[in-house]
Amino acid sequence: MDDARLKRLRWRTRRGTRELDRLFGGWLDERYADVDEACRTAFDALMDVQDPDLWDWVMGHARAPRDDWQGIIDDIRTRHRL
Repeated sequence: MDDARLKRLRWRTRRGTRELDRLFGGWLDERYADVDEACRTAFDALMDVQDPDLWDWVMGHARAPRDDWQGIIDDIRTRHRL
């Protein structure tokens, strides 16, 4: 795994709230190494999304517009029993 990419993503998972930091940083720590390149690329793109949208998706108030993003969101929700 590319250390520079991982460090950049670590920085990008630092969001506007501690809750989002923990959810997305936790996914990076626990799942990123085990997923395929397509999912890694989707996670990278997901980190471009604004915090209010991420929050709505994680809380189940709305669905992500991309299926690959929703798969990551669903994994986060399942892992944290949301």
